[in-house]
Amino acid sequence: MLRGLDVGRAGLQRLLSDRCGLRRAGVLAVSHATHGCGSLHTTRPVPAVTVLLPARNAEATVARAVRSLLTGTFRDLRVLAVDDGSTDGTREVLTDLAESDSRVEVLDGRGRGLVAALNLALGEATSPYVARMDADDEALPQRLEASLTTLEAEPKLAGVGTAVEVFRDDHPVSPSLQTYATWINGLTSAEQLDRERFIESPLCHPSVCLRRDALMAAGGWKDGDFPEDYALWLELLDQGFALRNLPEVLLRWRDSDGRMTRTDPRYARKRFMWTKARYLTRGRGPLADGRPCTVWGAGPSGKTLTYFLHQEGARVRRYVEVHPRKVGTHIHGIPVISPQELGAPGDGHLLVCVGVRWARAEIREDLIGWGWVEGRDFTCAA
Repeated sequence: MLRGLDVGRAGLQRLLSDRCGLRRAGVLAVSHATHGCGSLHTTRPVPAVTVLLPARNAEATVARAVRSLLTGTFRDLRVLAVDDGSTDGTREVLTDLAESDSRVEVLDGRGRGLVAALNLALGEATSPYVARMDADDEALPQRLEASLTTLEAEPKLAGVGTAVEVFRDDHPVSPSLQTYATWINGLTSAEQLDRERFIESPLCHPSVCLRRDALMAAGGWKDGDFPEDYALWLELLDQGFALRNLPEVLLRWRDSDGRMTRTDPRYARKRFMWTKARYLTRGRGPLADGRPCTVWGAGPSGKTLTYFLHQEGARVRRYVEVHPRKVGTHIHGIPVISPQELGAPGDGHLLVCVGVRWARAEIREDLIGWGWVEGRDFTCAA
C-alpha cells in the first residue's frame, strides 16, 4: 500500500465511477483506426489514461515495456505505441501485442523523430490523463494507479513523475547518473521542484503522467535543437502549473551507451544552458524584470550560461569565484570578485552556477546565513 494516498484513491474511484456512468450513456467513446496496420477498430470507451510509447528498433525490449503497463494494478488505460521507422522487428512485436490486447494500438511515426512521434500520439489521445513510457523501460505495477491517485488528490498539480531505479544490462550504472537519479527522487514537493528547476531537468521523462489539458496548454512537445522534455517542464512551470515526483520507485529506467541523451546533440549540456537562459529571462524567471545578475562560478558552465544570457538580453555584471588566480581578473570584460566581496543582496539577482552538488549546497547554506533569500535574491542554476 502506497503511503498518503487515501484521499486520492477516493477521488480516483469517483473518476472511474463517473466515467463508467458516461460510458453506459454512450458519451465517452471514440472511433479510431490503427494507423498503418489497415484494420479498423470498433468504437470503444475512452480510458482514464493514455500512455504514449514511441519505439524505434526496440525489438528486444518493447514487449516487456508494454506488458509492464498492461499487467499493472490500474487497468483503465490505452497504450499508443508509435513505431518510428524501425528497421528491426519492432513493428511485428507491437502488432502482436495489439492483436492480443485491445488496449494497445500501433501508430506509424514514419521515422520523423521522438517529438513528432509524441505529438502524433498526443493528437490521438482523448483521455484526461496522458502518461509517458520508453520502449526499453519497465513500469512497476502501481505506477499508473499511484500517479492518477495523486493527481486526483492534488488538483493543483499538472503532472507527476516518480522516483526511478536506474539499471543497465552490461555493467554498473555510472555514479553521475546514479547521483542524478537520487536528486530527482528527492524532488517530492512542488515547491522544492520549482526552486530547483534550473539545476537540471527535474523529472524523468518516461516516468511522468500529465493532465492532458495542461499539456495542451503548454503546446505539447516542441521540436528543436534543445531537450524537449526539459523545455516542457520549464514551460509548464513558467505558466504557473505545479509538478512533483512521487517518492516511491515506480519505474525501472534503463541506461545504455545508445541512449539519446548520450548520442543526440539536443541533449548536450550547452543546449540545456540555452534552455535555462530562455526561461531565466522570461515569464516567471528571476531575470524577467530586466535586473542585472551576478554569476557565481566562472568555469565552463558559468561562462556558457553567461553567453546565452547575453543573447537573451540579460546583463551579467560580475562573476564570483573562490579560485585565487581568477579573483581580481576580468573574463570577457566581466570582473571576478571573491565571495567576501559579494555583500548584501541588492538590486540584482545572483545565479549559482556550480555543478558540484556538495559545493552548491555549501554556497546555498552560506548565502542563507548571510541573509539572502532563495528565489528572491538568488537562484541555483548549475
